[in-house]
Amino acid sequence: MSLNTSVSVSNSGTKSNQPIIPAGRMLPFVLVTALFFLWGIPNNLNDILIRQFMKSFEINRLQAGLVQSAFYMGYFLLAMPAGMLMRRAGYKTGIITGLCLYGVGCFLFWPAAIVGQYWFFLTALFVIASGLAFLETAASPFIVQMGDAGSSEQRLNLAQSFNPLGSISAVLVGSRFIFSGIELKPAQIAALQAQHQYQDYLRSETLRVIVPYLVIGAVVLIWAVLIARTPFPHTGLDYSRATLAKDHTRPVWKRRHFVWSVLAQFLYVGAQVGTWSYLISYVQNYTGLAERSAGLWLTGSLAIFTAGRFVSTALLRYFPAHQLLGAFGVLNAVLATAAALRPGWIGVGCLMTMSFFMSMMFPTIFALGIKGLGTHTKTGGSLLVMSIIGGAALTPVMGKLADSSGLGMAYTVPALCFAGIAFYAFMRSQPRLADVDE
Repeated sequence: MSLNTSVSVSNSGTKSNQPIIPAGRMLPFVLVTALFFLWGIPNNLNDILIRQFMKSFEINRLQAGLVQSAFYMGYFLLAMPAGMLMRRAGYKTGIITGLCLYGVGCFLFWPAAIVGQYWFFLTALFVIASGLAFLETAASPFIVQMGDAGSSEQRLNLAQSFNPLGSISAVLVGSRFIFSGIELKPAQIAALQAQHQYQDYLRSETLRVIVPYLVIGAVVLIWAVLIARTPFPHTGLDYSRATLAKDHTRPVWKRRHFVWSVLAQFLYVGAQVGTWSYLISYVQNYTGLAERSAGLWLTGSLAIFTAGRFVSTALLRYFPAHQLLGAFGVLNAVLATAAALRPGWIGVGCLMTMSFFMSMMFPTIFALGIKGLGTHTKTGGSLLVMSIIGGAALTPVMGKLADSSGLGMAYTVPALCFAGIAFYAFMRSQPRLADVDE
């Protein structure tokens, strides 16, 4: 493969005059952008499921936490096979495969609820997450590569702006259709047990998950049909077996900017998941608000996050992506430190503001990481999706620190993560000449 270092490197820091979405490619852009909305739904429904399963299966927090474990393992284990499939068969095949797995996983909620076994639900969640691994491995690189390289970060931020809308929809749908609003007191439980009706109550709570997931599954499979019937543009890279057999360019693990992007993405997902996972508890502990009122602050954070995505997309027209990422990383490190040292309403305000500056980090790190990888782009995308495991790795660290030093001090973990992201953005995000393929 030929090397065109001057063009590729300059694209990483120079704004392009080309349109964000090339002419004739709007339909595939819209169909793929909708995927960001669709996978935001199950991610945030997990928070609803954890509470619901604690009630319907009478399990503790550790057992309920297996919901997230099953989900993250699906991402971690299937991201690389997804990349391998797409190297052979293309992005479109990967997306259709992901949607089918996603839909099947949703439909598995029906027999899981009928059988009434917790492990069955965990299996269904693993299948859903496996599908999402395919979607995330395919959608982000496709959006990056479907247009001019100079606008790739802006294009991906625009597409990713619809992901938090899916998250907000999940909270609203889950609260309305999964939560029954019935929370029994010990005396009421004892009365139902005496009447041999308690198990019927638990079963009714378990069955409430069926309809929302069947509807989601149906929508997802319909979307798979739409994708299958839509012609996809060529991304300009040759992934044929003959070309790949002759490809002797540097592997991704020897490209400094990519390796650092995987670490930065690991830190970002850990910081984001940890920040939101403990937000309700933080608000309750330091402001005295009730659980439901505290939950509204999490919904507000998601709304601020959504607004931040659209604002960041506009800002990327005027500022290089790595510089904006670095500035946002520094700001969030300061805000997280303030939340740790000044717990209370000041800290709550800091955590809410952090959501705005977090909004552009995932898509920007992703776009910067795969820039210049050439035929290694799909492998690079797989590894970046695998780094989502940071959410499972760093959130327990925050929990341990919260138990030992107080919930406020747990936010020093995101502070360190954002400092690491800022270092990556300013010092390690730009590819060296030897690391760029045309």
